[in-house]
Amino acid sequence: MTRVVSKNLFNFAPAGELDEEVKAMDAQIEQMAKASPEAKQVMDRIKELETKDDQESNMEWLALFRSSMMSFVKALDNMPVLNYGGEQTTTTFLKVPTSHDGEFDVPVEVYTPKELDNDTKKAACIYAHGGGAIAFSAADLRKGVQCIAVEMNVMAFNVDYRLAPETKCPNNIKDFYEVIKYVSKNAESFGVDPSKIVIAGDSGGGYICLGSMVLLAQNGEGHLVKLAIPGVPMVDDYCFSDPLAMTVEERKAHLFMQKVWKDLIASDFEQQKTDPHLFPGKASEDLLEKFPPTIILEAEFDQFITEATRLANRLRRAGRLLEFVVFPGANHMSSYMPGTQGNTVLVDTMKTIVKEYVH
Repeated sequence: MTRVVSKNLFNFAPAGELDEEVKAMDAQIEQMAKASPEAKQVMDRIKELETKDDQESNMEWLALFRSSMMSFVKALDNMPVLNYGGEQTTTTFLKVPTSHDGEFDVPVEVYTPKELDNDTKKAACIYAHGGGAIAFSAADLRKGVQCIAVEMNVMAFNVDYRLAPETKCPNNIKDFYEVIKYVSKNAESFGVDPSKIVIAGDSGGGYICLGSMVLLAQNGEGHLVKLAIPGVPMVDDYCFSDPLAMTVEERKAHLFMQKVWKDLIASDFEQQKTDPHLFPGKASEDLLEKFPPTIILEAEFDQFITEATRLANRLRRAGRLLEFVVFPGANHMSSYMPGTQGNTVLVDTMKTIVKEYVH
């Protein structure tokens, strides 16, 4: 493939410390986690179970993690600042038939900005939600993706890919990959311009997005995607390295991530250690050269900053990196918190990306 040409649009200067707004959010989240003896007991139990890898402990850990995260998402869902997304879009539902892991129809929620109703050449964004690839559904994060549709002025496809451990790698990424293929093949019926298809995902969804990029590259289909935007993505097995060499955030999260990768996502961790379907950061140079044009969004104090930076450097050398955007003073999900200054910067960045690289 021809090397992509970056416009070098984003050159944020590192802050060297967490933004004050982020510090306040972290303090509030910590306070919520200790709001009652019961809440503190749950968080303590989650930490205790991180070091155990028997099946019973893994399932207890997963149940507690999913429950605690749902409480957080419900609080976000009640924020009025997100209501405009639903008000300004039309929601429809789609099922994409697949057969890679039995007969299964992947549910997809589709959000169309009302101002694009009569546009037959819409840009599309196929999105994988966050949650470590082990939690949440498309419906749980509907409001946020509806806002993405409005702000990016695209038809957004919110993919309800199957979660681990119920569905293991590579079938999780294949759910998303099949939706990409389906939207591309049926673009005209959606009123979508097939040359303006974007794929994106954040955190665990960033991994799902990257994994699908590996599949596209392996099948010579990178050209189907105009632009890929993995955000704060889970990339590789850096969490299994020496914690002494890690950043503070990486060190805090490394046991959590070891459990996610080894005990939940992988179908056979030992056999899949070098498989780019599990760890997209291990894709060969030949595969990286076949990736869609890519913009990686990161945070200065993200728990995945090292692995994302390594992948960005490799993609740049492979001629597939358009931008590596690192938001200063931010941590893993702080820029995604509605109503914050960090979120305003993220939204403005996404608008610029779509204007300069998609339309």
